[in-house]
Amino acid sequence: MNTYDVAIIGAGAGGLNAAFEAVQLHKKVVLIDQFKPGGECTWSGCIPSKALIQIAKDVKNAQKFGSIHIESKQILEKVRHLIETAHQGEAVEVLEDAGITYVQGSASFKDANTLMVNDDDITADKIVISTGSSALVPPINGLENVNYLTNETVFLLEELPKELIVLGGGAIGVELSQAMQRLGVQVKVVEMAETILPREEKDMAQAVQSILQREGVAFYTSAKAVKVKEDEKGITLTFEQHGQEKDITAENMLVALGRKPNTAGLNLDQIGVTYHAKGIEVNEYYETSVPNVYAVGDVVGPFLFSHTGGLQGKHAMRNAFSGTKKVINFDHVAWCTFTEPELARSGMTEAEAREKYHDRIAVYTMNYSDVDRAVVDEKTDGMAKVICDDEGLILGASILGERACEMLCELQILKSQNIPFYKLQEAIHPYPGYSELLLMMSTEAYNHQ
Repeated sequence: MNTYDVAIIGAGAGGLNAAFEAVQLHKKVVLIDQFKPGGECTWSGCIPSKALIQIAKDVKNAQKFGSIHIESKQILEKVRHLIETAHQGEAVEVLEDAGITYVQGSASFKDANTLMVNDDDITADKIVISTGSSALVPPINGLENVNYLTNETVFLLEELPKELIVLGGGAIGVELSQAMQRLGVQVKVVEMAETILPREEKDMAQAVQSILQREGVAFYTSAKAVKVKEDEKGITLTFEQHGQEKDITAENMLVALGRKPNTAGLNLDQIGVTYHAKGIEVNEYYETSVPNVYAVGDVVGPFLFSHTGGLQGKHAMRNAFSGTKKVINFDHVAWCTFTEPELARSGMTEAEAREKYHDRIAVYTMNYSDVDRAVVDEKTDGMAKVICDDEGLILGASILGERACEMLCELQILKSQNIPFYKLQEAIHPYPGYSELLLMMSTEAYNHQ
């Protein structure tokens, strides 16, 4: 029997960060996963999608200077090569050098301190569940008979299809839609909500949709999938829109309708871990209903991001072993949709802020077209919005535009450290830079004090 201080199931962002943190706390650690380390983000999420997005961006830029012949087989091979390159930072050898034992196999609970892995027992004082999430496939009539794609299979294609239906207008669907369209695929996006990216500021989501429409992506919003079939013509999706049924056909279809937690096969019922359709229940310290069993990442939520899963993994280990317990304040969570331009977001939307604070807020907006650097770079598509309370503290911010993800980080420091937005105007910013956008907005906030 193999005995450890902590056993971690799942080697994605949550599990990897938990493992490295536990080693730093001088614990004996085993990390278990069915596949190679990295999880969904490395193999079918963040890394491959960003690789494809960057290649598509390079192609679009090159097309300014002449016609470009696109070999999608070579592009997908390049994406897979980049995945392997990125994976080297979390390869088994790296983990073992850090003092982490890596076991490849499926794990299930025998009891609260014992896991069965590859017919062997592994025991640990603490066990962390970090099994992530997988593509949610809803019960659409006929879908079970269709050879559709998800983010877990699309990067395994040998070549890109000529036409693609993307079912779902969230971040995954929208990012891949733009990249595919730029690489010569005719994309049709079907979204049940009124706009794509329904969690974002409505005007910014509509702006993203307009930009992608200019690039050739077709959108069907307020459209509910009814049935799907596949024949020699391809895949036909029937959806209901404004009381009428419509059909669209394409060579393939990508299902991007959200995620579901990976809880099957763990034997959670046997040891009494409480879970439901949205994931495993934990307290603010990431402890499950079984005192020595923790859970982090997508299998817990509420945010399904690598950076939040990683943070949860670190905190779980500190809470378990350091003697002091701390709670993560997710009021300051941030994320980015990596379209071009990017759409980055932290905190509340304007609608959410008005619902809670009514008129006790100030909203500052500015367009990229007002920024000299954006003008000379011809990157004037975009806008920024910062929402403050009556003390000038940031309640929420959204940036649509060039380098939005990095620009949001400056606001994140202010927001998470409770520094009023208007204080930003005291910091000297280099010119000409995109951050001038934030500087000018903070000056306006200062003038309104």
